Amino acid sequence: MTDSATLETPTETNRTPTRPDRTRLLLEGPVLPTLLRLSAPTIALMTFQAVVNAAEGYFIGFLGSDALAGISFSFPLVMLMTTLSAGAYGGGVASAVARALGAGRRDEAARLAGTALAIGTLLGVAFTVVMLIFGRAIFASLGATGPVLDAAVQYSDVLFLGAVPFWVFQSASSCLRGSGNTSYPAFVGAIGGVVTLAVSPALIFGIGPLPGLGLAGAACAVAGYNLVSAALLLRALRSPGTPFRDAFAHFRPDRIRTAAILRIAVPSAFNTIQSNLTFLALTALVAPFGTAAIAGYGMGGRLEFLLIPVVFGVGSALVPLIGANVGAGNHARVRQATRAGLLFGAGTGAAVGLTAAVVPGVWMGLFTNDPAVLATGASYLRTVGPAYIGFGSGLALFFATQGSGRVIQGLAAAFTRLTVAAVGGYLAVHTFGCGLDTLFWVMALGLVLHGCVMVVVARRELGITRR
Repeated sequence: MTDSATLETPTETNRTPTRPDRTRLLLEGPVLPTLLRLSAPTIALMTFQAVVNAAEGYFIGFLGSDALAGISFSFPLVMLMTTLSAGAYGGGVASAVARALGAGRRDEAARLAGTALAIGTLLGVAFTVVMLIFGRAIFASLGATGPVLDAAVQYSDVLFLGAVPFWVFQSASSCLRGSGNTSYPAFVGAIGGVVTLAVSPALIFGIGPLPGLGLAGAACAVAGYNLVSAALLLRALRSPGTPFRDAFAHFRPDRIRTAAILRIAVPSAFNTIQSNLTFLALTALVAPFGTAAIAGYGMGGRLEFLLIPVVFGVGSALVPLIGANVGAGNHARVRQATRAGLLFGAGTGAAVGLTAAVVPGVWMGLFTNDPAVLATGASYLRTVGPAYIGFGSGLALFFATQGSGRVIQGLAAAFTRLTVAAVGGYLAVHTFGCGLDTLFWVMALGLVLHGCVMVVVARRELGITRR
């Protein structure tokens, strides 16, 4: 087990630091109430966004099974960008900012914010270029053909045109979360979600003299939401009382701050990529079973991807809470916060997964009434749903390691899941000739092992069993 004394501590020049009120709450407030207070706005937002995503799937369901299958292929790549920007890169930004503020270095936090915004802009450009040029080839390599392939490209081309404001929005949000401000990003997201719900059906189906845009309309609604949200959060960084008012004077990928962010973000990105590769690989394994199977698995598996943002609500509180206390050298609070985060993650995974397993038709019925699609999705949820407790536990603990700046060993959890689910799934389907039910059992095993490995990592890196 790593000795807690080896965790990052303040330098001699920061023994009597000045800290904003929100940072003092991270360092001095009761751990569990503080975790609840910080996570509640983001959990509420992510739950609401799950409703927005479900509503989008509901609207698209009227366009037919080809459209549903198309977004099933594009959805993992959309979630890849989301989890990379908010969970991996955003976690690196929030952790670095929190540790700087915990050590009383406000100017450093502003410089980190400027660097974060600059890098986020560059990453948004990269996503737009890659998806516009290679999107069709990527979807085709996953098994999409004909109208399904066309639907996937139509949706993703429009959505990824808005990648830059999306990355800027997530970068600014992560800076605010790192300072302990989780409420304003959640407020902006909730307002944007309401507008998206109102605008999306009009853009998809048309209204009055305006023609419907189909899948492109759904993507336009999301891209517009990202643009407005980015503008509002950039304005918030300049508001009085924040430590980020000088961030725009440092809008460049500064070498030192880039390293501080990326040493956490890059390993976290590998973790995220492995999770998304698992979903993509399993989608490819399901593809030979037909369009109905792809649509059913895609809609059922979408619940797992929507669980990520819900647990992210806990993670958005864990990263600054743990990061600030690591920066201040309060190692006992680091352990307390990690244990609390584990309970939250496990409880969320269990609640979502077991509910879906007991009443799978409630979730699947939001998207389709096709009997074949419903049957596949229900089979997935009954088998894999109970294993979400492992996924929720592992994900919460990974956020805890982000806050501490120790994320390398956490990669083993995602790699374990990828190996078991993808390799085991391939052998089950192509070597032993098993059907979808067996493939779903292999997926469940991967999720359980994911949680078990992260518990071992947290014991070694954060000492969660120490008193």
